[in-house]
Amino acid sequence: MPATVIIGGQWGDEGKGRVVDYAAKNSNIIARYSAGTNAGHTIVNDLGKFSLHLIPAGIFYSDKKCLITHGVVIDPSKLLEEISMLENRNVDIRNLTISNRAHLIMPWHRIIDELEEKRRGVNAIGTTKTGTSPAFIDKVARSGIRIADLMDKEKFRGKINTILKDKNDLITKYFDSEPLNEKLILQEYEEHAIGLLKFVGDTMSIVQEADSKGENILLEGAQGSLLDIDTGSYPYVTSAVPASIAAGACIGVGLGPKSISKVIGVFKSYQTRVGEGPMPTELKDSMGDKLRNQGLEDGTAEYGTTTGRPRRCGWFDGVLANYSAKLNGMDSIALTRLDTLSGFEEIKICTAYEIDGQIVNSPPATFDELNTSKAIYEDFAGWQEDVSEARKFNDLPKNAQIFINKISSLTDVPIDMISVGPKREQAIIVKKLFD
Repeated sequence: MPATVIIGGQWGDEGKGRVVDYAAKNSNIIARYSAGTNAGHTIVNDLGKFSLHLIPAGIFYSDKKCLITHGVVIDPSKLLEEISMLENRNVDIRNLTISNRAHLIMPWHRIIDELEEKRRGVNAIGTTKTGTSPAFIDKVARSGIRIADLMDKEKFRGKINTILKDKNDLITKYFDSEPLNEKLILQEYEEHAIGLLKFVGDTMSIVQEADSKGENILLEGAQGSLLDIDTGSYPYVTSAVPASIAAGACIGVGLGPKSISKVIGVFKSYQTRVGEGPMPTELKDSMGDKLRNQGLEDGTAEYGTTTGRPRRCGWFDGVLANYSAKLNGMDSIALTRLDTLSGFEEIKICTAYEIDGQIVNSPPATFDELNTSKAIYEDFAGWQEDVSEARKFNDLPKNAQIFINKISSLTDVPIDMISVGPKREQAIIVKKLFD
């Protein structure tokens, strides 16, 4: 069976990790194909709760191959921390392979990320300050350092010597900050090379061979479609390349587009966003606070996995959902966090925007227009029932069913999975995600 892509349909934090974790059991290979340490997936299983940033969410299945491909930029210190955390919690990670073509996040990337964000002041993007965006910039500028370079001691030292001169000029002269020490960087990263060596391989060949054999390949996206640099809410987007939409999966792993058989879009039952940028349905009142804090007791409240920052919360945006569904060619939707909406007397879905007195049904191209868009809502009666034990669609309250069907109608995509809690078993499978 050709590859399946799991992609976030909003601004990230949709719950892709738990969907990947569910779908992984029917896959031979799970490959993370984009973004970097700035991403975060939360998994809850029999071993407990895990926050992953680089390692694929399918790592908990020891019989599956898990790949970090060349589409990901890697901070080796963070990756080794993640590996150590999993090993200490008795997770078998011998099935992990890291692409020798993947680019590295270097110390100057983290520093420049922070200094540049500070320089922007009120115009700050709201980055995670992990160095991810500067690493992607260097990748595109052909001045990046790859895992393969790290594994070649002499080549690595030569690249550091050449690149660091320019980076220190930028850090000291433009940002008026302290220069980086070459000796310390070499020492740190050569130690990282030793720790990573046994995991490094040619992930592209692994994926291509699996594809030729007809094995099930699951391509795990990170962040969300609305953060894509070309099609998202520019400039408040990610710098990641390949694209943060489903089309980027092929580039990020090394497969042709004919290998993709299915795209599963993940949407949260409401809207969230971390950082700056337009958000037409944002609730800046007690209702937004209620959405954010619904999961405080079980640790699923809306605070960033990577940064810990409180997420901006609002009602489901059907305009952006329809846009995202078409952009990604979604075949199926996994709807998450339905349980969060229990206890609301009224629930809203944005079905259109009003811009300068005109009703529009698609997102505008410019930041100013999207930022000033007035959300037009359709109101729905809420439900008071606890839905966490529901395992069939008909187990859900009637009002919840109406709400779900409306989202399916707005996106013109069937909703085949509904998450009603963070645990593996807390899911309603309307239709199998894999045939």
